Amino acid sequence: MELFIIDEHTENYLSLQVGGESNRGSLSGLAGWVLIGGLGVGVYSLLQTAEPTGLYIMLGICLPMFLAPFLWETLRPLPLPILFNRRTREVYFDHDGELFHTPWDSITAVANEFQLIGPQIGSIRNASLEIRVSKFEEPETALMISLGAPFGKSLALQKGFWEYLRSYMNNGPYFDEHGNHSESDVFIKSQLAVRFKMSDSFKNTLAQIKQAKKEAGGRNYLSGSDVAMLILEPMFYPWARIQERTYNIAKRRSRNRWPSLVTERLKANGPTTRLVDLE
Repeated sequence: MELFIIDEHTENYLSLQVGGESNRGSLSGLAGWVLIGGLGVGVYSLLQTAEPTGLYIMLGICLPMFLAPFLWETLRPLPLPILFNRRTREVYFDHDGELFHTPWDSITAVANEFQLIGPQIGSIRNASLEIRVSKFEEPETALMISLGAPFGKSLALQKGFWEYLRSYMNNGPYFDEHGNHSESDVFIKSQLAVRFKMSDSFKNTLAQIKQAKKEAGGRNYLSGSDVAMLILEPMFYPWARIQERTYNIAKRRSRNRWPSLVTERLKANGPTTRLVDLE
């Protein structure tokens, strides 16, 4: 199942990333990492000379370098996600500020498998998964929207992803490995944990080293790459955390761009009427 574009899986709705903005915050993370390093140099200068001049200089240089990309990445709106609303059983999509939707119970989905063939790339298998949505109050205007990029995916994988969405809408919000309803979110968390996060790299490396130690039975189990990771990953941890924090801030700010017809239906006590009923 392709879960990496799932941004939020809640009791009321599920959202899918669009527009390839998962790396939003990388510049802020890099600048924040430089800021921390600069402050470290400034503090070292302060301890050596007992004069705050060096600290002020590093702060004056590095702080603007961080604030500029941070403000640019948080104030620039993220593309709105594709929303699957369990409460009203419908799907929402924003296209250039215009609201599109479709009822889940009559949704149309299409999966296609195709290959790209070239002398340099050889043959690459691809599979697309698309759904049909209609413009609010203009149902004659329709779009086919892609649920994630098709490149490098198989038809079986896209079917598995569709089954995840179907299980959420029909049996959710939580379900087990067979798609049946479950009161526990353990299986869902295990699936969403597959999504790679840079801030988890050090924790994953420690787990791999612990497993290697167990399998080695007391022999030397540390490789050169393990030693390098143990040194480098803690150094780059602030970069990853700042990047993730910046992305979350930008995501929260972007939610306000949904029309009130959508936002009120995402709430636990919001209306349950569908947009098609209002039409």
